Amino acid sequence: KMLSVQMYLTLCSFIILSSSAQELRHKPVGTKPVRLFTDEDLAKYNGQEDGQPIYMAVKGVVFDVSSGKDFYGKDAAYNALVGKDSTRAVAKMSLKPDDLTSDTSGLTEEQMKALEDIFINVYKAKYPIVGYTSRRILNEDGTPNKNFKPEDQPNFTIKEEF
Repeated sequence: KMLSVQMYLTLCSFIILSSSAQELRHKPVGTKPVRLFTDEDLAKYNGQEDGQPIYMAVKGVVFDVSSGKDFYGKDAAYNALVGKDSTRAVAKMSLKPDDLTSDTSGLTEEQMKALEDIFINVYKAKYPIVGYTSRRILNEDGTPNKNFKPEDQPNFTIKEEF
């Protein structure tokens, strides 16, 4: 027998909704794949291209700061911080080229405390985490860092990344 158009559409809708519900059951809600960023990867998200997301890393955590485009976009006051791990610059509240690095050696206790405060109350509070720098996830020899702990991403496991 032939199906009426309405029955056919109802059946199609049911199949689509059923498969969508099944996919949702297998994937935790609100999780996105986590990326590992090399310095070269991160440099592509430096706020210079319209329509391209703007990323910056602090303490090896890569944040999407696109919503702060007025601060981090092209020609904006803090554009020097994006497209790289700017941990030292954040700790020192500096935009000097020598401070635009992940290196925290020689920072004072006060600067380290300021870094932690800004990391938690500004970056983690305001911007989504999109990944981690390779320095955070990998050892110097390129092997996975077994001590790696993701920030607020309970569904992330290193196995998904390698």
